[in-house]
Amino acid sequence: MARSGISSAGNWIIDHVKLIDTWPAEETLANIRGEAQGTGGAPYNVLVDLARFGVKYPLQGLGVVGADADGAYIQEDCARWGIDATRLRMVEDQPTSYTDVMTVRETGRRTFFHNRGANALLGPDDLTPDRITGRIFHLGYLLLLDALDASDAEYGTVAARVLKRLQDAGIETSVDVVSEDSDRFGRLVPPGLRYVDYVILNEIEAGRSTGFEIRQGGGTVDVSALREAAKALLGLGQAKLVVIHMEEGGYALHRDSGEVFAPSLQLPKGYIKGSAGAGDAFCAGVLHGLHEGWPLDETLRFANCAAAANLSDPTCTDGIPPLPEIQGLGRLYPLRPSLLAE
Repeated sequence: MARSGISSAGNWIIDHVKLIDTWPAEETLANIRGEAQGTGGAPYNVLVDLARFGVKYPLQGLGVVGADADGAYIQEDCARWGIDATRLRMVEDQPTSYTDVMTVRETGRRTFFHNRGANALLGPDDLTPDRITGRIFHLGYLLLLDALDASDAEYGTVAARVLKRLQDAGIETSVDVVSEDSDRFGRLVPPGLRYVDYVILNEIEAGRSTGFEIRQGGGTVDVSALREAAKALLGLGQAKLVVIHMEEGGYALHRDSGEVFAPSLQLPKGYIKGSAGAGDAFCAGVLHGLHEGWPLDETLRFANCAAAANLSDPTCTDGIPPLPEIQGLGRLYPLRPSLLAE
């Protein structure tokens, strides 16, 4: 079949964002200073971000939601943004997944309390090649999709089997991983990464997937560990590109053309209202650049600007303006220093 645009599958979540004045110790109190509801999960955030960019190519969502008010809201929201949600399966026996996002107002740091709900039911029959219309397929988040994270005797995980099948059908594949404090990375993430074209992770996820400690004590980035982690991720399979994003910017290692680093923007005090969804906004920027065939450095700069735009709002997607305004942020604010020696 002729495919065009971007399809994305995985976690469809309603985020209940609460702005709090401080992160409390156990058995102490924090005050809620504001509340909002927004999109959550890789496919939902990425596809809405792309729609907000104003892209002209088709967008498709695949996944599982509950037959409840949140599930109906997601369907209606997709229709509003022009996202094809006909492959978004609705079930009666599980609620639509939701997350309580606790965001400290002063720092923008957030902590997630998550109910997997219907997302746990997403399986290989939902992701057959005949169901996918996009030229690029993005799956997220590994480690948060029970049926796809399950063991597979031949491929390691069910997700790996699915991604291999899609690659064999000529679909370009991309994955993202949830930031989880666990030892599951080494068991569940590498099998899937063997069958992707584009690996897009943050520095914590990349480090845990490969065993390299990229973020050192004191918060500094170990550039040597960053490079080694990217090489290790490329070495897992036949990926064309590894992108690792972090507060300092975006690092990319291309199998043929080598490494590129684009520093992030220096944002003024008070600009950041929340960081939920910033990684997905960066990912949407990378996927758009890949779809449009942009040079890698331009793609990373745009992805950094998309993440910066996201930071202006406490929800996952409401801070994203049309593409020209995102690009304008790169002219409005200075860049951080580069991590790579000139």
